[in-house]
Amino acid sequence: MITHVPDVTFKTRVRDESIGGDNPFKWYDLTTDELFANKKVVVFSLPGAFTPTCSTSHLPRYEALYNEFKALGVDEIVCISVNDAFVMYQWGLKQNRENVFLLPDGNGEFTRKMGMLVDKSNLGFGMRSWRYSMYLDNKAIKKVFKEADFGDNCPTDPFEVSDADTMLEYLKSNA
Repeated sequence: MITHVPDVTFKTRVRDESIGGDNPFKWYDLTTDELFANKKVVVFSLPGAFTPTCSTSHLPRYEALYNEFKALGVDEIVCISVNDAFVMYQWGLKQNRENVFLLPDGNGEFTRKMGMLVDKSNLGFGMRSWRYSMYLDNKAIKKVFKEADFGDNCPTDPFEVSDADTMLEYLKSNA
């Protein structure tokens, strides 16, 4: 079991008004140090943007409880998915996301180094993240909630422990 998040550079897109036009975004490399160093961060990872459980339950509940997490000292909530920056951006718009940071792990490098990359070819997804959540303090992994039945081509999509309420209860009981 790893004790700290792996060092990875994520390929993201950021708005740049100097570009103009319909797509005023530029590529921006974002490192795990920039995201997680010297911060308390809740991270949750899911199989894919626009998928049913991810869109109806997982992301919306973290979004809804955002202020409660902040009140417990959480600096940021980050949602990671093995999707590219364009998909994550459009999903955020569709979800009316305001607070949770959507982090694209397009190559699956972070997910692989976390030991959470699984084959979901049985669903036509290819390689994706297993569903989990974790609490980080300065890049150190303090707690992980990993869904049951971890493995390639799982016939179900377990969603019992990586939810926002479980993480919130954990933080409240350890405050």
